[in-house]
Amino acid sequence: MIFNVKDAAIFLLGIAAGVGATKYATMSDEEKEKLMNDLKEKANNFKDEAGNAAEKAKDFFHELKTKGGDALKEQYKEAQNTFNTIFSKGNKTEGDQTSSPAS
Repeated sequence: MIFNVKDAAIFLLGIAAGVGATKYATMSDEEKEKLMNDLKEKANNFKDEAGNAAEKAKDFFHELKTKGGDALKEQYKEAQNTFNTIFSKGNKTEGDQTSSPAS
């Protein structure tokens, strides 16, 4: 029988589950209660952190949408002048004395 990586991972997870179940079965009732309370506390902390991260992400994308559009509007004039300067250089003749737009 040939094992691939997936089979080996499943085998190791099975062993870990067996060891965990055996350890849980040999714990006293007080230890089991303490373990369950610790797991509940960690799960609640994780849930709170995930909720905070989701809220921060929502605020971040809203701010990015709002401020990003405003920044683009502010920079549009300068960008337009830059593009005009770049693309008008190729169209100038040697005798052309027009000045480029000021920044």
